[in-house]
Amino acid sequence: MSAATVENTTFDGTLEGVASTERFLTFSSNGLNIGVSTNYVIEIITNHMITMLPLVPDYVTGIINLRGQIIPIIDIRLRMGNPSIDNTSSTCIIVLNINSVQIGIIVDAVQQVMDIDQSQISPVPVENQQKLINGMVSSSDRSVILFLDCEQLVQTF
Repeated sequence: MSAATVENTTFDGTLEGVASTERFLTFSSNGLNIGVSTNYVIEIITNHMITMLPLVPDYVTGIINLRGQIIPIIDIRLRMGNPSIDNTSSTCIIVLNINSVQIGIIVDAVQQVMDIDQSQISPVPVENQQKLINGMVSSSDRSVILFLDCEQLVQTF
């Protein structure tokens, strides 16, 4: 290509008409619908043996050996200040990679993967603040999806 055929164009930094969407895996915990960015999700596992550990906070259920890697497991219900329940057939572990730290969270049930426009995410009202939640959005079925603050989950762990 010759220099005479190249046009000099500039980018003004705006993307009109392009929505900033991100994929979120939604799950339920204690009757709440919670979303976590798929950028953090490694995999979802069920029926995995958890080895209990002594002298850890009550929300740390133990560790698992996942293909030679030791991963701490947190009960998200307990971590968010809610009571624990017995595992059911829909209970599973979502393995997350947050800033190169792998961690598993026990959730009541995984729901679906959704594309969510980030401009629609609003802050949680002060009177309804939940631990580890950094935003919320109303979904098309008139329910509310809360968003897990993965960075805070690892910082407080």
